[in-house]
Amino acid sequence: MKTDVLYQPAFALARCAIEPGEQLRAEAGAMVAMSSNIEIQTSATGGMLKSLKRSFLGGESFFMNTFTAADGPGEILFGAALPGDVRVLDVSPGPLMVQSGAFLVAEMDVNVDTKFSGGRGFFATGGLFMLRLEGRGQAVIASYGALHEMQLAAGQRYTIDTGHVVGFDANMPYNLRRVGGLKSTLFSGEGFVIDIEGPGSVLLQTRSQDAFLSWLVPQLPKNGGSSAT
Repeated sequence: MKTDVLYQPAFALARCAIEPGEQLRAEAGAMVAMSSNIEIQTSATGGMLKSLKRSFLGGESFFMNTFTAADGPGEILFGAALPGDVRVLDVSPGPLMVQSGAFLVAEMDVNVDTKFSGGRGFFATGGLFMLRLEGRGQAVIASYGALHEMQLAAGQRYTIDTGHVVGFDANMPYNLRRVGGLKSTLFSGEGFVIDIEGPGSVLLQTRSQDAFLSWLVPQLPKNGGSSAT
């Protein structure tokens, strides 16, 4: 797979070129367009139980699509549901943890599994469900907003709102916790954070889907009424 990222950073698009017979595995709905010789097969990747785990815990689609280049090289364009950036990651050096919803596409030798990393609180929207990417090859992930990468030194700690976490090295220790007590969780606008420790690389997104929804939902018409003009 050879991937070019276009239109960064606000509305990025991943253009993946593959050789004859080569395959890619992608999140359902991520495909934007493709060359005419690309064949698609939809399946519950990894079997029924693994797909259920990825869907209900990880927030990903139950089904995944496999794209195959037939009768020559092919090309597929992939995009995310929300406006933001796209990054190509090499999984080969070691496993990566990626926030649910960030995964777009990967080479076939990259395994995508779910890791439960703390539940969503009753009053907070900041639970942390991560996908573990491991194996050999490349994966393409997307963010809401721009991507910000940090390199943490050994012993260096950072606190991150869960809504802004995109991914990090799987060997980095981290702890999920509420911000302060119940009052802070309810009224601070923060909810849950993770405390993560280096060494390793951390990817953040500059916007939060939860924060956007918290702003958007009160603006929507209620009880079947229309919004003010």
